[in-house]
Amino acid sequence: MGRPGQSHIMSSRYNPVTEQVVEELAGIVGAGNVIFGDAERLATFSHDEIPDPSYAHTPEVAVRPAGAEEISRIMKLANRLHIPVTPRGAGSGLSGGAVPIFGGIVLDCSRMNRIIEIDRANMVAVVEPGVITNELANAIRENGLFYAGYPMSLETCQIGGNVAENAGGGKAVKYGVTGRYVLGLEVVTPKGDIVSLGGKLVKDVTGYDLIQLMVGSEGTLGIFTKIILKLLPLPKAAVDLLCLFKTVDQAIGAVPDMIAKTGIIPTSIEFMDAQSVQAACKYLNESLPYQNCGAMLLITVDGADADQVQRDYETIGEACLAAGAFEVYVADNHTTSNRIWRVRQNIPEAFKLVSPQQSGEDIVVPIASIPQIVRGMVELAKKWDVLIPCYGHAGDGNMHTRIVKNPAWTASQWKERLPLILTDLYKITIDLGGTISGEHGIGHKRKPYMTLARSSEYLDICRAIKKALDPNNILNPGKIFDL
Repeated sequence: MGRPGQSHIMSSRYNPVTEQVVEELAGIVGAGNVIFGDAERLATFSHDEIPDPSYAHTPEVAVRPAGAEEISRIMKLANRLHIPVTPRGAGSGLSGGAVPIFGGIVLDCSRMNRIIEIDRANMVAVVEPGVITNELANAIRENGLFYAGYPMSLETCQIGGNVAENAGGGKAVKYGVTGRYVLGLEVVTPKGDIVSLGGKLVKDVTGYDLIQLMVGSEGTLGIFTKIILKLLPLPKAAVDLLCLFKTVDQAIGAVPDMIAKTGIIPTSIEFMDAQSVQAACKYLNESLPYQNCGAMLLITVDGADADQVQRDYETIGEACLAAGAFEVYVADNHTTSNRIWRVRQNIPEAFKLVSPQQSGEDIVVPIASIPQIVRGMVELAKKWDVLIPCYGHAGDGNMHTRIVKNPAWTASQWKERLPLILTDLYKITIDLGGTISGEHGIGHKRKPYMTLARSSEYLDICRAIKKALDPNNILNPGKIFDL
């Protein structure tokens, strides 16, 4: 196993981007859409949202294509000359998936940002990959529609990246993740072919389900140039509840009881452990009685009828009190809702005050195992003398955590110990029936740990698919697994 960021594929197998290559790229996308020889501008494409600069790598050239035909020509050029190509959206990922670790060409899809069609009759939207998720939400709201594939970074992330990572978020309890809403794709293959998959169809079992193969493939199997998304009716009302518990076991124990006994599926069920709550509340100067809180649940209920939503949240609030909550706050307007969501949203920022050097993880376990994984993290934090706060999506078992560098450690100590801490964390997770990523993806950040999470037989199948579609291994190489 190599250290994070290290690849077992030698970059020497790829050819450099020459002046002649740049001229050919300019002939495809126009000289104004090619960035070459400008270190400052190219540095923008060298990283995603991982704070550790060791995961970064600058491309040799960045191009901004306008559509499938241009991308097809770029891929054929790259195949002919054996130059690696990395597709990129907003760069808001947390796995290094959009980082060009072998240099080469970055395909910046931000120019492809059209909402091509809002088809209300079929309840679908047809978009290009560079559309900002929140812009789509705003555009369809006036039609009384709602896109339920809701990542937490919806104000910055792009639809293409959401599909590439099969992004999830706070609303996945009720609505599921991105893949549930992808009905069709136009894809440019690594060889440069343009292929249409699916369409405006709710049902389609004609051949292999290549759409779901592409969803979550992290830009390694194809480049999305057109995406058809299923839409839902816009909920007319929503209310948030902030429920304070003395212990983690009480908070997590409330989740299955809440759903099974009430028959209500909340939109969101977010979990925060004591140190996450305390750090965020102190950071925000929040006056909630967090000092006696061992865990919090942040629950959202939405629906088509305000009276029904009120009945639902009252029932859920009563279920939480019966499960041991000592306080339940109701947020039924934008101001109060924003106040309690800020606690959840500012956890990462709060721990940056301890140390800016952190490793953000998004392990996932069966819901009933959340108390055990939280206890495991407490023991792990003691073993390694670091902070490991735990928070995330209690309704689907996707726990976020940040391993926060001990300020007393040197940079070399952090670099040496972090892979060992991650190995311990992942082993605990896997022993509980979980796995190493629920929504952030593998990229090259978690690639060294894939052999912990997946069998050699599983990885061999993945490699066979990759080789069949990308025989020259030029599309986003060095991600997920090595060939």
